[in-house]
Amino acid sequence: MTRIDQFESVFLAATRTLYTYERVEIHRAVLFSDLASREAETFAGRVRSFLSVALGDVRWTVLTGQEVRSVGELVERLEREGAELVVTYRNVGSGAWRWPYSLGEYVDVLTQATAAAVLLVPRPEVGSWGGEGTNTDSVLALTDHLTGDARLVNHAARFTAPGGELCLAHVEDEHVLERYLDVISKIPEIDTDVARREIRDRLLKEPSDYIASCKEVLRANLDLRLQKVVTTGHHVGDVTRLVEERRSDLLVVNTKEEDQLAMHGLAYPLAVELRSLPMLLL
Repeated sequence: MTRIDQFESVFLAATRTLYTYERVEIHRAVLFSDLASREAETFAGRVRSFLSVALGDVRWTVLTGQEVRSVGELVERLEREGAELVVTYRNVGSGAWRWPYSLGEYVDVLTQATAAAVLLVPRPEVGSWGGEGTNTDSVLALTDHLTGDARLVNHAARFTAPGGELCLAHVEDEHVLERYLDVISKIPEIDTDVARREIRDRLLKEPSDYIASCKEVLRANLDLRLQKVVTTGHHVGDVTRLVEERRSDLLVVNTKEEDQLAMHGLAYPLAVELRSLPMLLL
C-alpha cells in the first residue's frame, strides 16, 4: 500500500455521517379493510387508539372493499385523499390469509406505488389486538444499512409515543460477511486474521457512530429513550428474537429499492413471518 493510499484510508476512516432530524408530518390517514361498514368502524377505532398517543390529531378516512373494488381504485383514492399514511392488514381482500405465506396484491402494490407509509396491523380475525391500553411505547427500527438513513429514523421517532423507547437496530448479514471473508482467506496478499477483525469492526462501528449522532439530536428534539442494537445475524430469526426480547409494539422497516420494483429483501420475509406485530413499511 502506498503512503497516499494509507493517508486516504485514515482520512475516510475519520469521516462520520451525521443524522439530521426532520419531523414527519401526518395529517391524513386512510384505513382500508374488507370488513362490513360497522365492523370497519370498530376496527378503525382500535387502530386510532393504538396511534393516538404518538400521532395525536389525524384526519381519518375509512374505506372498505364495497367502496374500493380494485388496487387501482385504491391507489387513485389515496392520491385524492392526500394520504400520508395508509393502514391495512395482510391479504386484505383475499382469503389467502388462512395460509401465511404472502401479503396479498393490495399490500404488494401499496408499498411500491404510493408515497404514503403503509402500516400493517394484525388481521381482525387473529385476536383482540388494538384498542384501549395499546400504543407505541416500544418501537424498533430495523435495517441492514442504518448509516445515513434519516428517513427511517425520523419515521420511527414520529411513531414512538412520548416518553417511550425507540430502538435503532442494525443487523449485518452474517452469511454475506462470512462469504466475503472466505474469499479473502484465499488471497495470499491479504492477512486473513486482520481482515476478519478489521472488516467486522468497521462494519459495526459506522452504524454505532450514526446512532450516537441520532441520540444527540433526538434528545434535543423529542421526549423518548433511545437504545441501540448493532450486531451480525441471520436476519429473520434474529429479528424475531429481538422483537420478543424488547416486547416491541411496532417494527419499522424500509420496503423500497431504487433499482427494483419488488419489496426490499429484508422487509418481505419479516412482514410474512411477524403477522401478530404491527409493521410500518416505508
